[in-house]
Amino acid sequence: MMRLFYFPTLNGHKVTIALEEMGLPYDVEIVDILNGGQDAPAFRAVNPNGKIPALADGDVRVFESAAILQYLGRKSGRFYPAEEAVRTRIDSWLFWQMAGLGPMSGQVNWFTRAAQKPGRDPAETSLAIHRFRKETTRLFDVLERALAGQDYLCGDYSIADMCVWPWIEKYPDNGGGLAAHPHIAAWHARIARRAAVQRALAVGLDALRLAGEGKA
Repeated sequence: MMRLFYFPTLNGHKVTIALEEMGLPYDVEIVDILNGGQDAPAFRAVNPNGKIPALADGDVRVFESAAILQYLGRKSGRFYPAEEAVRTRIDSWLFWQMAGLGPMSGQVNWFTRAAQKPGRDPAETSLAIHRFRKETTRLFDVLERALAGQDYLCGDYSIADMCVWPWIEKYPDNGGGLAAHPHIAAWHARIARRAAVQRALAVGLDALRLAGEGKA
């Protein structure tokens, strides 16, 4: 059975969504990234980069969430059509999220938290927040235009939607909010109603609570 090395973060959610949607059996091994679990030698043997998620399936070892989605799509034959024209569109959105939306929105989060630390001079972080929020808003506008007139990013629901959705779900305000992006809002709600997505978001929540309390 596949083993998912996991903590309930946005990148982790991408993979649990895919696994639940595809109906693939898997075990979860919680990697407590709040307390150094990512540095354990056993985990580094699966992912030398020390980030979650990672996946072990027999002799296969996969890290980076988009690479895991591609692997699962090929393995299951679902949500990642073999037709080259469709698959390349899906791949483009996977890389768009990994290289653009995720890092830019993540930087907004980091600098916003830094600005809230006691004694921090707002001038140290305000330019960075402005820069990354502006770029995240631009990326939201790209997504808004892409979803105009269609329910999902690449026609049918696919791993592209699974890759992008968690970042919209968790941090919509980083890109200007859902109210300003009606096509994104409709797409977001459509996916949020899916039973597999709801199951996926529940995976590992107890571990998150315990780690936050220092009890994991």
